[in-house]
Amino acid sequence: MPKKVDPRQRRTLIADALMRVAAQQGLEAVSLRHVAAAAGVSAGMVQHYFRTKDEMMAFALSVVRDRSQARVTDAVAALGDRPAPRQLLRAMIAALLPLDEQSRDDGRVALAFLAYTAVRPEAAATLRKDNRQLVDFVAGLLPGPDADAAAAGLLALMEGLGVHLLGGNYTPQQALRALDHHLDLIFEATGGAGERPPVTPT
Repeated sequence: MPKKVDPRQRRTLIADALMRVAAQQGLEAVSLRHVAAAAGVSAGMVQHYFRTKDEMMAFALSVVRDRSQARVTDAVAALGDRPAPRQLLRAMIAALLPLDEQSRDDGRVALAFLAYTAVRPEAAATLRKDNRQLVDFVAGLLPGPDADAAAAGLLALMEGLGVHLLGGNYTPQQALRALDHHLDLIFEATGGAGERPPVTPT
C-alpha cells in the first residue's frame, strides 16, 4: 500500500526548512528552490503545499506562534495558581523574548516576516489581529487609567529588547533587568509592584 502522507506534517517540514533558511541566511534567501533543498524535497512538492512565497511565510509564522504560545503556557503554569499580574506579565514576556537558541531562531523568522509585511500590508492581517489581542490582554493586567497606552509601551519595549537580543547588543541578563525595571516603574507608580523575581543567567 502507498505510504499515507500527513499534509500538516509535510507542510510543517517545509515551514521548518523555510525558517532555517530565513534564520541562517536572511529573508532574501527564501525561495522555493532554497526551501526545497533545505527540506530535502523537490521544488514541485513545495509548490504543491504552498502556491506562493506569502503562503510559505504565513505558515512559518504560524509555527513560530505555536511554539511561542507553548513557551508562554509552560512559563505561566510554573507560577502556580492565581499569580500576581506583575508575575504573570514578567513570565509571559520573558517567554516571548529570544533568550535561547530555539527562541532566537523563531525570533529571526518573526522579525524577517515583520520586515516582509512592511511592504505587503495584505500579508500583515494576522500580525495586526494578534497584536491587538495581545495589547488588550496586557492592558487588562496593568493598573492605572492609561492601561492601553502602558500596554502598548510595554510590548514595544519587548519588541525592542528582542531586536537587540537578536543583534547581540544585549545579553539575556541585561534584557531581563531592563524588563524588570520597566515593570517596576509601571507597578510601583500605583503601589502594586508585587514580588520581583530574580534574574537568572540564561
